[in-house]
Amino acid sequence: MRKITNLELGRPTAEQYAAMEKMAVAVVLDNVRSLQNVGSFFRTADAFAVERIALCGITATPPSRDIHKTALGAELTVRWDYFPRTEECIAQLRGEGYRILAVEQVEGAARLDAFRAERGVKYALVFGNEVAGVGQEAVDLCDGAIEIPQAGVKHSLNVSVSAGVVLWEFFRQIGPKR
Repeated sequence: MRKITNLELGRPTAEQYAAMEKMAVAVVLDNVRSLQNVGSFFRTADAFAVERIALCGITATPPSRDIHKTALGAELTVRWDYFPRTEECIAQLRGEGYRILAVEQVEGAARLDAFRAERGVKYALVFGNEVAGVGQEAVDLCDGAIEIPQAGVKHSLNVSVSAGVVLWEFFRQIGPKR
């Protein structure tokens, strides 16, 4: 077995990536405090061709050395916007026809392993603060919620790890043709 070189992977250039089809998913960061987590979201969004990221509240924005450290340049390829309040972001996305889903442990949340994303539907996935999760004000505005099933003692995953799990499942189900 031989490792494949970066050249052999055939990844698109930044210009090709900008023009290619994206997954109909927007990621909303509700007061994510760690710049490294923000950078990880950018890198994961790039990997799964997420349409855009909305940075809300205290969530840091590029340019930032600490975001770049984990994003490795994905902050330059993934479209992003900033909103002072997550609720403003959700209202705008709803007006654009998105189905808004919190990634949170709430009453009535769908288990990710049972959730079926629908082609032709635009989704906005709201991820929350590392300690408090998605704020109740934002949860109240969501159309539903998704929960990642877990079996361990801890009640949650790191928010950027959660992004990888959830976005992979959406990519698997409704990602653009590769």
